[in-house]
Amino acid sequence: MKNFNFLFLAIFASFTLNAQEVTLDYYLPDDISYDCTIPKPVDVIGHEVGEWHVTHDKLMFYMQTLAASSDRITIENRGTTFEGRPLLLLTVTSPKNHQNIETIRQQHVALSEGNANTDTANMPIVVYQGFSIHGNEPSGSNAGLAYAYYLAAAQGPEIESLLDNMVILMDPSFNPDGLQRFAYWANIHKSQNLNPDNNEREYHEVWPGGRTNHYWFDMNRDWLPVQLPESRARIETFHKWLPNILTDHHEMGTNSTFFFQPGEPTRVHPLTPKINQELTKEIGSYHAKALDKIGSLYYSEENYDDYYYGKGSTFPDVNGSIGILFEQGSSRGHIQESENGILTFPFTIRNQFTTALSTIEAAKNMRTKILDYQKAFYADLRNEAARSKTKAIIFGDSKDASKTWHLAEILKRHKIKFHELASDATIGGKTFKKGHSYVVPMNQKNPRLINAMFEKRTTFTDSLFYDISAWTFPLAFNVDYAELSSLSNAGPEVMDFEKPSGGVDKKSSYAYVFEWHEYYTPKVLNKILEKGLRAKAAMSPFTLEGTRYDYGSIMVPVQNQKLDSDGLYTFLNKIAQESSIKINGVSTGYTQGIDLGSNDFEALKKQKVALLIGDGTRSYDAGEIWHLFDTRYDMKITKIDTRYFNSADLDSYTALILPGTGWGGSNLLDKKGAEKVKEWVKNGGTVIGYRNTANWFKSNEFIDLELRKDTLVAKNIPFDQKQDFQGAQVTGGAIFEAILDRSHPINYGYKNDRLALFRNTNIYLNPEKNSYDNPIQYTNNPLLSGYISEENAELIKNSVPFKVKRMGKGRVVLFTDNTNFRAFWYGTNKLLMNAIFFGHMM
Repeated sequence: MKNFNFLFLAIFASFTLNAQEVTLDYYLPDDISYDCTIPKPVDVIGHEVGEWHVTHDKLMFYMQTLAASSDRITIENRGTTFEGRPLLLLTVTSPKNHQNIETIRQQHVALSEGNANTDTANMPIVVYQGFSIHGNEPSGSNAGLAYAYYLAAAQGPEIESLLDNMVILMDPSFNPDGLQRFAYWANIHKSQNLNPDNNEREYHEVWPGGRTNHYWFDMNRDWLPVQLPESRARIETFHKWLPNILTDHHEMGTNSTFFFQPGEPTRVHPLTPKINQELTKEIGSYHAKALDKIGSLYYSEENYDDYYYGKGSTFPDVNGSIGILFEQGSSRGHIQESENGILTFPFTIRNQFTTALSTIEAAKNMRTKILDYQKAFYADLRNEAARSKTKAIIFGDSKDASKTWHLAEILKRHKIKFHELASDATIGGKTFKKGHSYVVPMNQKNPRLINAMFEKRTTFTDSLFYDISAWTFPLAFNVDYAELSSLSNAGPEVMDFEKPSGGVDKKSSYAYVFEWHEYYTPKVLNKILEKGLRAKAAMSPFTLEGTRYDYGSIMVPVQNQKLDSDGLYTFLNKIAQESSIKINGVSTGYTQGIDLGSNDFEALKKQKVALLIGDGTRSYDAGEIWHLFDTRYDMKITKIDTRYFNSADLDSYTALILPGTGWGGSNLLDKKGAEKVKEWVKNGGTVIGYRNTANWFKSNEFIDLELRKDTLVAKNIPFDQKQDFQGAQVTGGAIFEAILDRSHPINYGYKNDRLALFRNTNIYLNPEKNSYDNPIQYTNNPLLSGYISEENAELIKNSVPFKVKRMGKGRVVLFTDNTNFRAFWYGTNKLLMNAIFFGHMM
């Protein structure tokens, strides 16, 4: 029987391999004609669609060629990726519309501006179609080759009518860097005799894989935070056009079929109107009909949700648009065995192509209904704002202008208006300082988007989440904020949005001092130490020449430095201006509190930091750390791969960071690697571990940890509810409050004794017996925003998310939570920097 099955599989595979040699006709509708003057993909890139994985350079070249060949298409470059690849956008519509495109755009955006006379009867609908935001989900971008050709070359009254009534914004590759990386992998492993065996190396990418962008970020989580260049380009386009439909073409596991939204009905964010899901379902009927026609299996209203607004398929829903997720079972290469038979790359492409067409068919037939929905959406928002008792939100940090500015920068990217603070104010015991605070009026175009960014939510209709359940921005940035019942203290609207100023207030022949509160102080300190200059950190507060300096303030003496007094002033002024830091020149060391010559000023050393990456580590966490050092703090960091870690010389490094690990946290380094790290720590190094590294630290006896475990047992839970029961215990991403001991070096730079921490693990540690060994501790009722099960809510009470222990001359530091989450958790970035610069003081 086994031999028979093998023979059948071989025959089936042989048949499928021959079928793999497809032409463009495999994808295109065969009932229409095509303009022979429009070049086909094979004419430009040298291979048929699906024969090879298209590289981004070939994809770009074909799109540019199409735009030059067709009067239906214009193309623009909206910026570049970290690796310098262009972020292209095709605008596809009729030649007549192209001649009037800016007027069409303005009339379309007017739907959101409250113009009651805006008539949708003859208005084109706007559809944004984006492909392969995950680079190793390539069927989308490869389908884009055939789809762009179809839009340019299809002939007949049907396509002409469609383009007369529609503007298509086509983003052929949401993630150029990742697409290029995966295409390289799949193509270098392709054999002439395609092999569907799941064990073939082609289907097993090496770490970190092609899913992410250059810094290993999942870009489908950045639509709301907008921290990456790729995201900023597409968000600019989105708000410029306010498209009615946005589609996001993904892939999922090889044994899956095809998914289209809507997702789970109970997992929709409450701010999303019910009619949005009804329209999504109606659009879905077009996908079902199209997939039925070609015999493809599919499903809907399962697995995926519409909750986190930072995803491409959900972000449009809070902006009066309809977001649609497509998920195609992935071949992860050219051909692979699956539970549904042999899955070929061209087959996956055809499903994506087919639903790209069904999207625009739905848009054409539902045009006025969807346009009217968008118009009504914004009209309802204006009524909500008028009725709301909250007239504005104020946010700021009296000690940190840069961090406040970066939160305002996100608002600016989302076209949210905000005002300066007219004068200093105290609200609810919180001090808001002019120049360090902004006021956001709710009476503007989209107050619902503002609510989505600022609200705290702790009650839910469902206990399962596909992504995080909380992302409250002022908590993520650790800024003070409050709701206002009037705009009485609002100054002028901020128009010219420039970074906060910085510099040295005056030249000194004695010393320079600056507080550690500002976001970019680690960048300044690193430059000082890299220059070979001496600097010290204050372990106690003091007051000097009328200014109070907090824990962790940095003092740079003028005497006995590499630079003379003029050179030191010039250097400090330059780096302070570049980093928006204010440095004070002082004329005496005599203070109220510790004097500048006190032993309570700790000498700081130049840092050389290594980051463990590769198999066994979590690429997201590693990428966030790399990005933080490289792009925010302008600090070098050496990435050491687990493959050669045991042979690497660690002697020159002052700190080693171990990012989140694989499941269980026990496969980070082998016994030899663990002993190597121990010896290095004993000689004075600081090892910093994140998340599941706790288990590795414990099993390798780096640190003695008491972990709290749940004793939950399923009772009266049937088998078909097992996954939901287990899923309800997952803390997928929520925000919790901790109390700080501000005198501890790990908390230098924090002005408040409360801090919001992001958590997406269930690692709960018992506190130490001595209170001073628990500088960060969760409160008795720590949930600020998001979902946590009742069982885990008990475990987290008064637990600690941070541990530090001496080992020989060095330190072992552990964070159970991700302090650098998705590049927008600005509020806890400094915890890692404190562990780097002040670890020896702990």
